Amino acid sequence: MPLLYGSSSGAHDDEQRSLLEQGEERAKRMFAGFIDFAFSGNILEIAFGLILANAFTTVTNSFVNDILLPPLSVLLPLNRNMDEKFFVLKPGPNYEEQQGYNTISLAHEDGAVILAYGGFIRHVVSFLCLGIMLYALACLYQCFSKDNIIKYTVKCRYCKKRVSAKAIRCVNCTSWLDGREERMR
Repeated sequence: MPLLYGSSSGAHDDEQRSLLEQGEERAKRMFAGFIDFAFSGNILEIAFGLILANAFTTVTNSFVNDILLPPLSVLLPLNRNMDEKFFVLKPGPNYEEQQGYNTISLAHEDGAVILAYGGFIRHVVSFLCLGIMLYALACLYQCFSKDNIIKYTVKCRYCKKRVSAKAIRCVNCTSWLDGREERMR
């Protein structure tokens, strides 16, 4: 704040100190709020869950890439790893009809347009294995815990929306799911 002619600099210093104290107080409050948020139970559970999910995904991908797909490549007459399977849609300038491209990287270097279906198959198999493994893990957790992770649902016969299998009434159309409407007619 600019000083007016004839005003004392002591008042200016007091005002400046009070502004600094307010700023410090806000910074401390913000830091304390961040600490409360960062170390609350839910955030820590989410962080540990994400770390475990990442490790679980890595193990499942390794299972698919290193254990499941190599024997599949040998059993099926693929002549190479599943990741290296591709079609040449548009050949590059150095393409030879008899030899073609041996690897995807050679095709990319030559500027060819390719359809790498082997990598797609690997990702689909990895996704399916991860889904099955997570479902098995959820079933195992549900056996040892009272929490129900897997929520079983049924279709309402009137509005055709999914509701909990334990529900007595539909949350969408409020009809009775035990057939009371049918008995009243």
